[in-house]
Amino acid sequence: QESRGLGDVYKRQGINAEYGDRLSFLGYKHKMASTSKTCTIRTRAFLNNRLLQRKQMAIEVVHPGRGTVPLTELRDKLTKVFKVADPNQIILYGFRTSFGGGKSKGFAFVYDTLEIMKRYEPKFRLIRLGMAKKNPVARKQRKDRKNRAKKLKGKKKATVVTAKK
Repeated sequence: QESRGLGDVYKRQGINAEYGDRLSFLGYKHKMASTSKTCTIRTRAFLNNRLLQRKQMAIEVVHPGRGTVPLTELRDKLTKVFKVADPNQIILYGFRTSFGGGKSKGFAFVYDTLEIMKRYEPKFRLIRLGMAKKNPVARKQRKDRKNRAKKLKGKKKATVVTAKK
């Protein structure tokens, strides 16, 4: 008795054993990605937060046939929508692309002024935007300093300086 592969099974069922036909038989839809560069932005859960002087919202970006949309492009579109003077007043974060592509979800803050944004935003986000500088102290030096400080109490603990070799 000869061994029967998937090709024989397909022939018995009257299905051509070509790759595309095999995929359609298994339930996959074989489509070419469209070259459209458009994306649609929808805002959800919009909140006008006067305490922090910002507008905050969840954002849903629909981008069929296209990879994840760059945050710079989204920031430019939101700048036009919310009529903001400087695109740096808009903070975008937490974007996740849905399985299969075509849709991404994330969050946005639109601050009233740059000064207010610098006051309330976490330092790591300001570093990403290039508005703050990262502390260049090495990780090993920070750990050594912390461990030396564990051995001291009171005012001496506050004045611990890195030891010179």
